[in-house]
Amino acid sequence: MMRPGKIGQTQLERITFTTTGLAWMTQIYGSQLQAQVQQQPHEAHPNLNPIAVPVAGSYLRHRDFDIFKLLYQFWTLNYPLQAAVLLAQLLFVNPVYAASKSRRNDSSSGKSGTQLVSKSFLDFDGVYQLEGSFGDNLRASTYLGISIFLYCLLGIFFISQGLRGIRQVGGTVKPGLLVMAVFTSASFFLLAALVPQWTSAQHVSVVATSSGPGVLSGTVAGDSPMFTFPASADIGPNVLPNIFDPQAVNVQSVCPGYTAANAQKTEKGLTADLTLAGPPCNVYGNDIEHLKLTIEFQADNRINVQIQPRYTGPGNETWFILPEVLVPRPEAEPDANAARSKLEISWSNEPTFSFTVKRKETGDVLFTTEGRVLVYEDQFIEFGSSLPENYNLYGLGEVMHGFRLGNNLTRTLFAADVGDNLDANIYGNHPIYLDTRYFTKDESGKLSYVSDPADKNAKYVSYTNGVFLRNAHAQEVLLRPEGITWRTLGGSIDLYFFEGPFAQDIIKSYQLSTVGLPAMQQYWTLGFHQCRWGYSNWTVVKDVVDNFRKFGIPLETIWTDIDYMKGYRDFENDPDQFSYEEGARFLEELHKNHQHYVPIVDSAIYVPNPDKPEDDYEPYHRGLEADAFIMNPDGSLYIGAVWPGYTVFPDWIGAALNGTGTVGWWTDEFVRYYKKVAFDGIWIDMSEVASFCIGSCGTGNLTLNPVHPPWGLPGEPGALVLDYPEGFEKTNASEASSATSVYKTQNPDPTTTASTTSTTSYLRTTPTPGVRNINYPPYVINNFHGDIGTHALSPNGTHHGGTVDYDFHNLFGHQILHATYQALLKVFEGKRPFIIGRSTFAGSGKWAGHWGGDNYSLWAFLYFSIPQALSFSIFGFPMFGVDTCGFNGNTDHELCSRWMQLSAFFPFYRNHNVRGAISQEPYVWSSVIDASKKAMRIRYLLLPYMYTLMAQASLSGDTVMRALSWEFPQEPWLADADRQFMLGSAVMVTPCLVQGANTVDGVFPGVGDGTIWYDWYTYKAASEGVQPGENVTIDAPLGHIPVFLRGGHVIPVQEPGMTTTESRQNEWSVIVALDGAGKANGTLYLDDGESLEPGENVKWVDFTVEKNSFRVTPQGKYLDRNSLANVTILGVAEAPLGVAINSHLLGSASWSYDSEGKFLSVTELQDNFKEGAWASNWTLSWNSASNSGSSPVQGGGGRLEFSTPNLLHAAAFGILFGRMFVV
Repeated sequence: MMRPGKIGQTQLERITFTTTGLAWMTQIYGSQLQAQVQQQPHEAHPNLNPIAVPVAGSYLRHRDFDIFKLLYQFWTLNYPLQAAVLLAQLLFVNPVYAASKSRRNDSSSGKSGTQLVSKSFLDFDGVYQLEGSFGDNLRASTYLGISIFLYCLLGIFFISQGLRGIRQVGGTVKPGLLVMAVFTSASFFLLAALVPQWTSAQHVSVVATSSGPGVLSGTVAGDSPMFTFPASADIGPNVLPNIFDPQAVNVQSVCPGYTAANAQKTEKGLTADLTLAGPPCNVYGNDIEHLKLTIEFQADNRINVQIQPRYTGPGNETWFILPEVLVPRPEAEPDANAARSKLEISWSNEPTFSFTVKRKETGDVLFTTEGRVLVYEDQFIEFGSSLPENYNLYGLGEVMHGFRLGNNLTRTLFAADVGDNLDANIYGNHPIYLDTRYFTKDESGKLSYVSDPADKNAKYVSYTNGVFLRNAHAQEVLLRPEGITWRTLGGSIDLYFFEGPFAQDIIKSYQLSTVGLPAMQQYWTLGFHQCRWGYSNWTVVKDVVDNFRKFGIPLETIWTDIDYMKGYRDFENDPDQFSYEEGARFLEELHKNHQHYVPIVDSAIYVPNPDKPEDDYEPYHRGLEADAFIMNPDGSLYIGAVWPGYTVFPDWIGAALNGTGTVGWWTDEFVRYYKKVAFDGIWIDMSEVASFCIGSCGTGNLTLNPVHPPWGLPGEPGALVLDYPEGFEKTNASEASSATSVYKTQNPDPTTTASTTSTTSYLRTTPTPGVRNINYPPYVINNFHGDIGTHALSPNGTHHGGTVDYDFHNLFGHQILHATYQALLKVFEGKRPFIIGRSTFAGSGKWAGHWGGDNYSLWAFLYFSIPQALSFSIFGFPMFGVDTCGFNGNTDHELCSRWMQLSAFFPFYRNHNVRGAISQEPYVWSSVIDASKKAMRIRYLLLPYMYTLMAQASLSGDTVMRALSWEFPQEPWLADADRQFMLGSAVMVTPCLVQGANTVDGVFPGVGDGTIWYDWYTYKAASEGVQPGENVTIDAPLGHIPVFLRGGHVIPVQEPGMTTTESRQNEWSVIVALDGAGKANGTLYLDDGESLEPGENVKWVDFTVEKNSFRVTPQGKYLDRNSLANVTILGVAEAPLGVAINSHLLGSASWSYDSEGKFLSVTELQDNFKEGAWASNWTLSWNSASNSGSSPVQGGGGRLEFSTPNLLHAAAFGILFGRMFVV
């Protein structure tokens, strides 16, 4: 979760009422009455009365509890009946619910007194503490009299409003208003008479709180105040990013560059000495006078160029050299050399040192530093390359942007705890890019570069190369029309050039050789996941799980955010709301239903208050004994602040470089916690690493713990969640415009351009000879938070062994994922760990998947989820997904419908949103229920296909989600296509991403080369008559997502169940999509779905279709006994004369042909596969009049063959034809 916007401080209020009904009204008011505002009334929450149309949260204000104003607003909204119904719910339903809830909490926790009413009738997410018991009979006649008086006033109020509404404009009478007014008034007078008989309504003191560490400020009833540290604690000095600074020095104009000497050729490359070519410039650091150049041909498609200081020692080695124990360096293949390489490299000293990398096949220059000087200082490195006109670059993350980066962009690579703001540096660091270039080729084979491929009838070829910088320091990459400039705040130049020639070749090579292959996921992780910040106790969590089953929506995994923690502390549950005993019962039931549970774990450890024995925290003490935490330069603990208050941070770097006990301690904490809570995976958050104050702010202040951040958390009083999707006001004008106007004053919409501060007073630092200014480096990157020590661990945070966080900041998230992976190997021996992490680095995919972070419930972010996913395919993260329906803000049914359908085709599929916003589980709206079920059915049918893609990614570096341009590299008009995507090579998804639209424009790639696309829903060819590059308008009404199958592919599917376990026990079917030549192929991977090393207990099934014969060839020992039910073959040009499977000739009742759709359906095959669909080889064949005499497939081992010389089979087919006329 990101740090919320800083909203004005709000004092806690204490409001006393007599009845639980009015207490509940207070609860609504204190939590900003968020409600399901629908575009159509019948889309209301299924648990609500359909005529009770609630209002947006913008109508309610904290500290303004005015029941008359509330009723007036209902009335002026023309909702008199709804007002009456809502108040009836308040006064009758909720008291019973609250009382039963209290009794349930009493019985489950074994405690009395203070209770938490954590779920209101309308499913709001605020948590409100009730002091006293519902059964203590503390009732005063004064409060009773006030209640009676209030109800009488309500009756009078409705009478007056009814009379006022009798006459409308033009004298029109509205008798319905008067009837409602009289009816409602009579109800309230009756209620006034009944109040004294409400024996369960006691004196209740309602105190609005969060589920976290306490109140913002002020006095809490029955407890001591919680200190809120000031907002200034997280505001660093005012710095101006270099790219916006008119006073910034251009190093290219003042620095001398280097000269190469002593060049020595080696078997695999070259070494040389580089020396400054003139006086040092010392602009953003101290120039390094002597460098060492090493060029190595590591494989036929990869070259490494390394430039580092010639002299380093123990005191400064990590300033420049990235330790291989943290990020391994790829090794050269034994037979690699210059002669075998597909790349060539040259260097020059004219006018200063430069090098050039070319592709041998084409002579195309891929990267050249010619015309630029190399700048190499102890806190600043700059190098770059010219690039061709209108170049196409992809990657360089993690930043929210379109897939193609464009030619005027600055990418800042510095891990930061921030929402998904556009073009800002966010969570991870992936310094790799792909460069795709398109050419035309003349008759002689000469290539001509094409910058603007306007002619869609021309023939194009493309080549892609890749560049990876192995450097973990803060970086900026400047993309400008003339080329690329790379700047880092330290480290070395350790470049890897990948030849390709296609994008997927580079991605494979990058993973296989350089950063490692991604982790294989357990099968169940591909099911649907549900989470939110705001599930306030086990009962709420169980209700969510039950509701999914109630509405028939598959749910594989339920997640909890930081709500479950005791004071937001890792490895400890809230003893009242998430007790271990209740959790054990819930998880036992969950696991019996083959469902799973994943909790969040944050990256900081709470430091207990030494003055409060009750505040003791054992994980901290055990970590302290293991030397597990980062220090200040003086050796004391570095104490920052995160959700629980003042915290320390695990020292992963010290563990890796100096053998501290951090990883062992971390593992032990997971083992201990698992014994209390049987989780199934772990979600790592806040791992950039975030700290809510600058420096070691907790030093000397621990007696204040726990402390509260200097801003209101979502769901707390005053921290309103008022934003809605774009276009929302078009159908909900009053609610949305009011909410939007308030929202924009508090949290401006993300923009696509960087903005500079308006002040002209900035902190600027200059280099000091022999000293690095690590807290305020001379070069200022365009960091979202400004100063690199703001909202983050300070750069001078010191690891065991003396290294500092300045050199390793971008690796914290990487190393915590590695440590968590090792921990879960211990917890789940022999099973694949399931981890989703936020901050990542190159190679983190070896241990974890990634979700896209704190996105927004906006249509723009529905779109941005696609380029973000494609970028992480480049980075080596096949297990990727986003917060479906949006995390920040309120969604609506239309956006959520579209998003639930889009995310169904992402490998990681989870719905998650912020506390304080409206609920957005898919069962909240009937339209989203229908849309979700429809998309989930497709997803669960495709699970075997997706699992096979995941296996291929883990074993060979293949991609799962793919850009269209990767699958169709000869079509330059796909270079920036990121509103459609491929799932593997067989499935294309064309989602609707526009509010209010019923159609979507999409392309059908490859049609110029004969590619056929079939509609998933109708099986008909959808691409007939489409021209290359043509945008086709496709029907996409709400609830429908266009999906297409690519001809030439075989897709095995399995009948869906409510869980993946149920699905894996169901029958198989196969969809065959023939290409124009009547061919297709495919693969299926099977194993037990969980073993870390399945060994020989796997099965690969190959599918081949050619000449009307479908061959299935399984290999491996894994046993799957599920039978085969159906085979559907798309693109069959004419009706078959007969169908046979192995030697068994099928009767006409077992197959049918759709002459309009041109597909063949073969059904009821179970009796032919009693041992399982993939137990042995088999062949399904069909014959038609036009090829009855041909020889489709020469088979063996009992396969049916239609070769003319085979008289036996000819006779068999004669019998078959006879049967066809008789049956």
